[in-house]
Amino acid sequence: MNVAGSYPLTVAGGVVVDRATVGDVDAIADLVNFWAERGDMLPRTKGETYENLRDFFVIREDGAVIACGALHIVWADIAELKSLAVSEQSQGHGYGTHLVRACVDEGRRLGLDRLFALTYRPEFFERLGFAQADVMALPRKVWNECYRCPKFPGCNEIAMTLELAAVRAPASD
Repeated sequence: MNVAGSYPLTVAGGVVVDRATVGDVDAIADLVNFWAERGDMLPRTKGETYENLRDFFVIREDGAVIACGALHIVWADIAELKSLAVSEQSQGHGYGTHLVRACVDEGRRLGLDRLFALTYRPEFFERLGFAQADVMALPRKVWNECYRCPKFPGCNEIAMTLELAAVRAPASD
């Protein structure tokens, strides 16, 4: 039995969500950049991945990272769910959903009020309770990070937010 917030955490179907380790950095960067090359997300360098490693959750299969996602704290009340990626051959098994739920649980554990994601796939996040928002309603994100992006100010990612108070807490064992 896992205590809330402890990892690895076995979820539905025996899937194990775990915290990333330094040994996962190459696989995380490769996975994120695979989708970035297709235009589905922003690229991340290995350096950025190392710097933000403690933000990452991963799902492994036979020891190899097949999915990743990060919860990056932006301010006292808000964090960004970012770099959510599932390997092409592992799509359709709910791994992205498991990672989002791990980030939501972590955000709640940390005492955050709201999570957000910038995405090209808003339907995925809507199914998980997120709602579309104006990116300008996230000024700390825009002026801390977005303005340095080559897509700024013409970014076409859609901002999605989730109020954590509206999300039912997981049942206790």
